[in-house]
Amino acid sequence: MPKLQGVLLDVDGTLIDSNDAHAKAWVQALEAQGVQIPFEKVRKLIGKGGDKLLPEAAGVDADSSKGKKISQRRGEIFQKEYLPQLRPFPGARDLLIRMKQCGLRLAVASSAKEDELHELLCVCYVEDLLEKSTSSDDADSSKPSPDIVQAALKKNNLLAHEAILLGDTPYDIEAASRAGVPSVALRCGGWSNADLSGALAIYDNPIDLLAKFDQSPFAIAG
Repeated sequence: MPKLQGVLLDVDGTLIDSNDAHAKAWVQALEAQGVQIPFEKVRKLIGKGGDKLLPEAAGVDADSSKGKKISQRRGEIFQKEYLPQLRPFPGARDLLIRMKQCGLRLAVASSAKEDELHELLCVCYVEDLLEKSTSSDDADSSKPSPDIVQAALKKNNLLAHEAILLGDTPYDIEAASRAGVPSVALRCGGWSNADLSGALAIYDNPIDLLAKFDQSPFAIAG
């Protein structure tokens, strides 16, 4: 593998324990519009943006009046009821510091909205370690489409072969693959090894990756 220059970081489910909270907020927002969807169905779609999740979970066009109301309400519920309770996964900041010590540039490639992403990064205490962040506002289509990954590469002056994406969902892995970027996965987002099978390597969580860092694709490539 060519020399690694940067890491593209997913945030939800990767650096912060937020996937269940996002699913609950979607379920509540859908219920407010008279749409009853089981938590389990929504939970399996977390990692995709609202442009993908709404039509797949509920048959609602995200750009329709109803879709916009649901998305807006979801954001309000998430920020008011769930965001204050969220915590980063143990070791998340230490892992990023280790990557920085290797000379790697760290950039975010998230399906979150820009304003929400800023607050999530504040919860993680990692903003000072990051280069330019890329959110769903920078892409026409969210993961598993490659748009966000491609936008992150461009914004941070990285070529696909110079980066690895660190994520927690099969949508991260697919988006990276479609952009020509290899990936490493963490199980802490709730997916199995089979779901994450396209990754170069799979670890339990940030602490597990940090403990095995010297044998990981990040150290080997760098």
